[in-house]
Amino acid sequence: MLAAMTIQRMDNIGTVVADLDAAVSFFEELGMQLEGRGRIEGPWADRTVGLDGIRSEIAMMRTPDGHSKLELTRYDSPLRIADGPADPPPNTLGLHRVMFTVDDIDDTVARLRTHGAEILGDVVQYENTFRLCYLRGPAGIIVALAEEIG
Repeated sequence: MLAAMTIQRMDNIGTVVADLDAAVSFFEELGMQLEGRGRIEGPWADRTVGLDGIRSEIAMMRTPDGHSKLELTRYDSPLRIADGPADPPPNTLGLHRVMFTVDDIDDTVARLRTHGAEILGDVVQYENTFRLCYLRGPAGIIVALAEEIG
């Protein structure tokens, strides 16, 4: 017998960025679609997040299949806080990475490099199933790419 369900779905993953336009361009180049942008501020936002004086802008990015979303947030107030190294390594505690399956990993890496992406290691093959790599995207976000093979 199944236990009672407490969630219906995962709605989105959120990340804070300094340059919202650059982050939107990066994820559009990856193939995500801008679902919408908006200002977030006011007492309801302050109470929800637990910060006073929130003024921010968000962009909601959607995967082509419509099942996954990434919320990009730029805070105008209060100022963003940098915690730890500017480019934390992949074994840093906290949100590790966001992974996407792509059609052509080499083409995707080349296109994302024009948006400032830096590959962290190499594109490698895992058995006869995937080609994989990690790269650093906007605001230091680690983006993993996987190309199915075989």
